[in-house]
Amino acid sequence: MKGAVPHRSRLDASRPDYDAILTAHDAAVRAGQATYRDPSTGLSVLTAATHLARGECCLSGCRHCPYLED
Repeated sequence: MKGAVPHRSRLDASRPDYDAILTAHDAAVRAGQATYRDPSTGLSVLTAATHLARGECCLSGCRHCPYLED
């Protein structure tokens, strides 16, 4: 799914919690949840599926935005 792996400008792959973030995101998408809790901060993060359902970028700098170009 586009946006499932955050664009490098939104989440640095060298972060120690990177894999935990992707795991949490993937679990939320599989469960049909719109958001997941960031494993490090506890903040709510929108999934890529939620962004795709919205249909366009909201220009808020979201972590899993599927509308970013590489």
